[in-house]
Amino acid sequence: MLLGAPALSLACASCGCTLSADAAHGFASSSGWRLSLEYDYLHQDQLRSGTQAVTGVPDGQELERETLNRYITAAVSYSPNASFSVSLLAPYVVRTHSTYGEFDASQPLAPLSSSRSSSIGDVRIIASYQGWLATHNLGVQLGLKLPTGQYGTAVKFSGGPLTGMPLDASLQPGTGSTDIILGAYYYRAVSQDFDFFVNGQFQSALRHHMDQPGNDFRPGNATTVSLGLRYVARPRWAPQLQVNLLHKSKDQGALADVQNSAGSAAYVSPGLTLALSRRLDLFAFVQVPVYSNLYGYQLFPRYTVSVGAGYAL
Repeated sequence: MLLGAPALSLACASCGCTLSADAAHGFASSSGWRLSLEYDYLHQDQLRSGTQAVTGVPDGQELERETLNRYITAAVSYSPNASFSVSLLAPYVVRTHSTYGEFDASQPLAPLSSSRSSSIGDVRIIASYQGWLATHNLGVQLGLKLPTGQYGTAVKFSGGPLTGMPLDASLQPGTGSTDIILGAYYYRAVSQDFDFFVNGQFQSALRHHMDQPGNDFRPGNATTVSLGLRYVARPRWAPQLQVNLLHKSKDQGALADVQNSAGSAAYVSPGLTLALSRRLDLFAFVQVPVYSNLYGYQLFPRYTVSVGAGYAL
């Protein structure tokens, strides 16, 4: 049974939690119900452009200070047999953001404007099929991301000179779009003590609200690829190393920050999965960025922390 990999739509266009939760829990092909809960901590406090960290922006460009994202994702999955499963993933988004607004080198920095929001994000439904091989270790995924989170201009600044003004559309809890999700995965043992996996996922908006006044936003397409190695000699705990890759195209629309909303990033993610019982497992990972090539000026995390638990009913 597999849970859909949580490729979250995050505030920064080209960064975020790209960890493969499927591999973190450990791929399996058993039938039945499974519940999981994941917490992701992502603090974007480093300003980057291209492949470098920068200390400022050109005149007329927004100078953001930081964005702190915390995601709590609850998921339920059902597998009627070893070949098929369907998962529903519902994130709760807690986000704080601060910015100096438009930068002018001839003037002192403006007072910070800030916001805080806590609400449901965009729900995803993902079906997985892994009946191609007798070993059930090759699968494909098809899913939808639904516009259940607040979007457009719903969340506004609550402090500073910009109080009452809406946040950027990419900082809203949802994107306002219905997206298609396409994925594939493969895993196998490479020795008595190690197994290997690779999975990829592509997400693109099929329907959005650019035709509605005040909601002119379409999120850019996102592609994630993860590969990794697990040490499985111990029955209860399994160290793991993932490499996570992300590429995102520009957002579109009048509400989009087109000039600062695309790029590529790579992360190395060491972690550990612990089986407390036959039904219950825990995992903890740290994602460390090792490469980024960002379009324009974007806030980027120095690290990301993910912890989670899964329970088979």
